[in-house]
Amino acid sequence: MNIIFWIIVGIIAGWLAEKIMGRNHGLITNLIVGIIGAVLGGWIAGALGIAWGGWIGSTVIATLGACLLLFLLGLVKRRA
Repeated sequence: MNIIFWIIVGIIAGWLAEKIMGRNHGLITNLIVGIIGAVLGGWIAGALGIAWGGWIGSTVIATLGACLLLFLLGLVKRRA
């Protein structure tokens, strides 16, 4: 059940980050960005001592991480 939770949160976070950052990706890319964003956001939140649980907290942290990931990828693409 835990993997299903993270897949759903990843898709939602990836989609939200896509809309916030003004990008246009597909479902699989949203899932990948959302899951990597969840790991990145969770790591940063843990380092800062922020602990949000549940669906909403996890989605917020994952979305913020996904937005950061898309921002950093945009910087790398601009330099290349």
